[in-house]
Amino acid sequence: MTAGRAWRDLSALERRDAIDGLRLAYLDEVTVNWCPALGTVLANEEITADGRSEQGSFPVFRRPLRQWMMRITAYADRLIADLDTVEWPDSLKAMQRNWIGRSHGAAVDFSLLGRAGADLSVFTTRPDTLYGVTFIAVAPEHPLLDSGLADAYARGTPALWRGAGQPDAPPAGFDSPAQAIAAARGSASRHSDRQRETAASGLAGVYTGIDAEHALTCARVPVFVAAHVLAGYGSGAVMGVPAHDTRDFAFARALALPIVGVVRPPAAWLAERGLAEDAPAEEWPEAYPGHGESTGAGGATDGRPSREVAGAIVRELTERGAGAARVAYKLRGWLFSRQRYWGEPIPIVFDGTGRPVALPDSELPVALPDLDDFAPARDLDERSEPVPPLARAAGWVEAELDLGSGPARYRRETNTMPQWAGSCWYYLRYLDPANEDALVAPEVERYWMGADGVDLYVGGVEHAVLHLLYARFWHKALYDLGHVGTPEPFARLFNQGYVQAAAYVDERGFYVEASEVERRGERYFHDGRAVTRSYGKMGKSLKNSVAPDAVMDRYGTDTLRLYELFLAPLDQDRPWDTQAIVGVHRFLQRVWRTIVDEDDGALKVSDGPLSPELERVLHRTAAAVGRDIERLHFNTAISALMELVTAIRAGGAVTTPRAAADWLVRMLAPFAPHVAEELWERLGHGTSVVYAAFPEPDPALVTTPRASVAVQINGKVRAVVEHAAGASEDELLAVARGDARIAALLERRKIRRVIVIPDRVVNFVVADA
Repeated sequence: MTAGRAWRDLSALERRDAIDGLRLAYLDEVTVNWCPALGTVLANEEITADGRSEQGSFPVFRRPLRQWMMRITAYADRLIADLDTVEWPDSLKAMQRNWIGRSHGAAVDFSLLGRAGADLSVFTTRPDTLYGVTFIAVAPEHPLLDSGLADAYARGTPALWRGAGQPDAPPAGFDSPAQAIAAARGSASRHSDRQRETAASGLAGVYTGIDAEHALTCARVPVFVAAHVLAGYGSGAVMGVPAHDTRDFAFARALALPIVGVVRPPAAWLAERGLAEDAPAEEWPEAYPGHGESTGAGGATDGRPSREVAGAIVRELTERGAGAARVAYKLRGWLFSRQRYWGEPIPIVFDGTGRPVALPDSELPVALPDLDDFAPARDLDERSEPVPPLARAAGWVEAELDLGSGPARYRRETNTMPQWAGSCWYYLRYLDPANEDALVAPEVERYWMGADGVDLYVGGVEHAVLHLLYARFWHKALYDLGHVGTPEPFARLFNQGYVQAAAYVDERGFYVEASEVERRGERYFHDGRAVTRSYGKMGKSLKNSVAPDAVMDRYGTDTLRLYELFLAPLDQDRPWDTQAIVGVHRFLQRVWRTIVDEDDGALKVSDGPLSPELERVLHRTAAAVGRDIERLHFNTAISALMELVTAIRAGGAVTTPRAAADWLVRMLAPFAPHVAEELWERLGHGTSVVYAAFPEPDPALVTTPRASVAVQINGKVRAVVEHAAGASEDELLAVARGDARIAALLERRKIRRVIVIPDRVVNFVVADA
C-alpha cells in the first residue's frame, strides 16, 4: 500500500490513502452486479439463480464500478468460530460457514513462459494432486488478461481450445486470444457468479495463448480462461487436475486436454466402473475426487497416503520459493453502495482532491433532500452509467462546510446505504430510542443484552447469509469499538416456517393477484384468462397475501393470532385456510361462556373448592403450557388449553371454580391477550393480566401417581408391575400379561377366571391345558 516506503517519506495525501486503504469502509473499483433496469447495483444475495434481479426479475450484468465496500472479510474467521457460541439451528450455521467458505490449501506460483520474472499464483485445496496438473484456468476478470495477449493463435492451436462449438463463439473458433478473451469477459458479464459456478453460462473456456511452467516438474502448462473461476475466490486462478476434480474433468473432456491420475482409486471404485486396477486416468468415465494412495509423482511421495503427501508437497514448494500454505475464503467484501433515494445517506463528502472525508458528529444526521422524482436513472443498456437520484439535487450535493480547517467546498456522496444497513443495528436502538448522545447507553445495553445478546430471535432461514451475517459483522465491529458488551448479537435463533397460500400464474409466467382469481369447477381464471394454481410463501412477490383486516373485522384479532399459532409447529410451513379459522373462533367462544353467562353477561364463577381431578388437570395443563411456551411449541400449548376447557365444562357444571377461571385466563393471555384482559377484569382484578405471574404448578399434582400391582397365579405372587394409579381393569390386565415371566407361566394354561383389585392385585385363576 505504501510500496515499501517509510511512513516519514510519504506525503500527507499518501498517508491518507494508506489509512483509507485499511478501513472497514473503503472505496474500491470492483466488478459489481449492475441492473440498468433498476438503475442500481445489487449484492450477490439479491440475484436469482438464473442471473436476474430478485426485484422485478430484470437482467443483471457484471461490470466494474467504483463503490463503497465493507471489509466483512476481516471478520471471516471470527464469524465462523463464534457460531459455536450461539444456540442456532445447525443447518443455518452450516449455511453461514459455507457462504464464508474457508478453505485450507496452498498458493502455488507457476512461472509464465515468455514473461520474464512473471508468476501466476494459483490457490488449491488439494496440493497432493499438484503432479496431476494439465492446465491452469483463470477468471475472465484476472489482471493477467488485461494486456500482452497475442494478436493471433499459434499455428496448430486446436479449434476446441479456440472456443469452437461453444456458445458465444464462432463455429470454427476465435482467431486470436485477444478476441477470445473479450468474448469471454462479455459472456461472464451477462451471468451471475452463481450461474458461472454451476456452469449455467455461455462461453465455458478458451485458451489465452499463454503458457506457464509447472512449479515442480517444469512441464509446459497451458492457461485457459474459464467462466467457472471467480476473481474473488483465492487468487482468481485454479490449477486444473481433471483426474481428481469433477469440473476439471468435464473441462478437460470438452477441450481434449490430458488427464493424468496421481491418486490411485480404491479397487472397488474401479471395479464398479468396469476398469482394470491399472487403467490409466484417460480411460476413467469420471473423476476420482477422493483420497488414496499417491502415485505418478515419480518420487518419494509415490505409495504414500495422499493426505500425507499434501503436507510434503507444500513443504517442497516453500523450500523452492514456489508456494506456501494458504487459507482462502469465498466471502467477498460487502458491496455497500446503492443508487437509490430511500436509504440512509452515506455520511461522506469529497474534498477538492476527490478523496473521501467522514463528516463529524456535528454534521449528523445527514438528511435526505426533498425531490420530486425519487427513481434512479433507468436504462436497458448494460453500458449505461449509474445516476443516483441524489445526484440530481444539485443544491444538496455541492455544500460549503467547515470541517475544522475553515469553510471549504465539498461534494456529498450521492449513493445511499443498502436496505441491510439499518437492520444490522435496529435492535440496539430500540433499547434506548430517545438517547441523543449515543447509540445506546452502556448501562441500558448491559441491562437488556446481558452477557449473551438478544435472548431469542425468531426469523426466516432466508436471512441466513443476508441480514444475519451482516448483523453479526456489524455487531462485532461495534463490540471492538466498545459500543456494545457482547461479541454476538443474537444468543438464540429460531427459524419459523412459512404461512403458505394458493398462488396463481398466468400464461406469461407472471403471478396475478390471488384475491382476484375465481374458480370455475376445477379451473381458475383471472380477468377471464386461465391461470395455474400452486402453493407458496404468502407475500408480495407471489401476490397471494391475505389482508388481516377482513379476518379481524369478522373474527377479532385474538382469533387471527390464535389461529396462526395453532396451525402447526412454529418451525414448519403451514397452509392458510380461512374456513378453518372458525374452529379457533369457537374455542374462544367456549372460553368466554365458561366464565361469563352469554345471556346476561354475569360471571359464572363460584368460590368453591376444586375437585381433586380438576385440580390435577389444572396443574398438569399449567406445566404443559409453560413448557411448550419455552420450547416455542405454541400449537400444543393451545391444544392443552382446549382440553382444559373441556375438563372444566365436563359434567355440565353450571359454574366454574374461581381458581380454575383465574389460571385459565392467565395461561390464555399470551395467545389471546384481548379476550384474556377482558375476562381478567371481569374476574375482579384491578391491574392488567400482563402483570400477573404465570401459574406455578405443584410438582406433586403434575406427576401421575404410580401403583405397584401384584400379579398372582392361583393366589401366588409371581411378579410385581408398575402402572399409573387409577388405571382401568383392561389396562391392568394388559400390563400384567405383558410381563415376560407372567406370559411364560400362562403359556399352555387355560385361564378360568381373573380377579382384579384396582391398584393392588391381578390374580389369574388357571388350570393346565
